[in-house]
Amino acid sequence: MRRLTIACATIAVTVAALAAASPASANPYHLIRWQDSGFCQIWDQGIPTVPFPANYTVVSEELPTFEAAFALKTGLLSSGTCSF
Repeated sequence: MRRLTIACATIAVTVAALAAASPASANPYHLIRWQDSGFCQIWDQGIPTVPFPANYTVVSEELPTFEAAFALKTGLLSSGTCSF
């Protein structure tokens, strides 16, 4: 029984080390604007669905990080293109 516990602990440590060493996957982001309210939202393209309801337009190119999408959204809010 003790060998099984040691083996499981070793496997768990190995898996945790491999997970920490592998690079994180970065899904692209888009900024979408709802047509009825003018509200802008950051949309993660890694989500396998489309936003609901379908009355939105994509107002940005593909952005590599959430921080880049947030910076763009902040700029559009200050210019009045998007509403909060």
